[in-house]
Amino acid sequence: MRIFVTGKPGVGKTTLILKVAEELRARGFRVGGMVTQDVREHGRRVGFKIRALDTGEEGILAWIGEGHPKVGRYAVNLSDLERIGVEAIRRAINNADLIIIDEIGAMELKSGKFEKVLEEAINSGKPMLAVLHRKLVDQFRGMGRIYTVSYENRERLKDGIVDILLKSIERNT
Repeated sequence: MRIFVTGKPGVGKTTLILKVAEELRARGFRVGGMVTQDVREHGRRVGFKIRALDTGEEGILAWIGEGHPKVGRYAVNLSDLERIGVEAIRRAINNADLIIIDEIGAMELKSGKFEKVLEEAINSGKPMLAVLHRKLVDQFRGMGRIYTVSYENRERLKDGIVDILLKSIERNT
């Protein structure tokens, strides 16, 4: 089962998947993959960090400033994306009960290695929960269930996604 969540910035997509991961871990399942989170200075977003869910290793995904490749005003750090994010997804494919990818977006897709490991994750047959940038929804339609997160539905969605993934994980084990 592949589940994609999408929605406007700041609505709680990453928080939602982290809560799902926490609940599944509490039930004894192995959760792996990567998450990205804003880095803010004085209330203003200046970049994004990336973190491996299994090891806790962190790095910089992107930062405002000069560099290449660029997405908007952010320079993407392909080195940390590939060293931390791609490798975390690869370990999840091999060792976890659930693969988490946050996020599939323009920054991540600047890496050919990310695209390759994403394809491997999708084709692995393992349950997967991923945040999908809203501009990419049409590209992923038909590859799994897509839910749009809002302030009003995020708690209800969490419970429903946990139930769906529990059934899927139990079928796979």
